Order: sequence, then C-alpha cells, then structure tokens
Amino acid sequence: MGILVICSYRPRPGHEEEARLLMQGHVPLLRQHDLITDRAVVQGVGKDGELVEIFEWESVEKSRGAPGIAEIGAHWKAMSEVMDFVPLASLPESQHAFAHFNPL
Repeated sequence: MGILVICSYRPRPGHEEEARLLMQGHVPLLRQHDLITDRAVVQGVGKDGELVEIFEWESVEKSRGAPGIAEIGAHWKAMSEVMDFVPLASLPESQHAFAHFNPL
C-alpha cells in the first residue's frame, strides 16, 4: 500500500527559480526509479514563496531506501543547497483548516 507525503520547501533568497525547477524535476526522478505511484502529483506555491508537493510513495520501505540511490541523493543535495526542507506546520497557510496554495 502506498503512502502520501506532503513535502514543503522554503527557497533561499535569490534561488527561487532554481528551487522551483529542482522541485519540478524531483517527481520524474522518483518515478524513473519506481519509488512512487502513478497517482497525480500536486505542486503549489504559498503566499510567501514556499513550495509544496504532494505525491504517493510506493511504500514506506521505498521511501526509506531512496537516499541510497546515488542519483536521488545527488538531487536532494542540490535541492538542499537552494532551499530548506521545512515542516508543513511552519507555513502560514497551514495555520488554517483549509490551507490554500497557488498551483504550479
């Protein structure tokens, strides 16, 4: 059984476009390695520029094994150089029962 994940990222100043491009390349890379399902992915941006993406891992085990795949580890490293991985609760939108984000 799959597991949904909501990822939230805060681009570092001056790296907003690079962060967005890296996030948009994230899911195709995970799919290439058969780590996530074919469920539609949702990506969005908050009012302060934070990025969110929602996708479904094939399993918890596959999510835990992903860092061991060199190509994915390198992509996550590149992401971490231009954005911070932040808790969803730290985004202003998450303080509302119905969090609104602009779709990407």
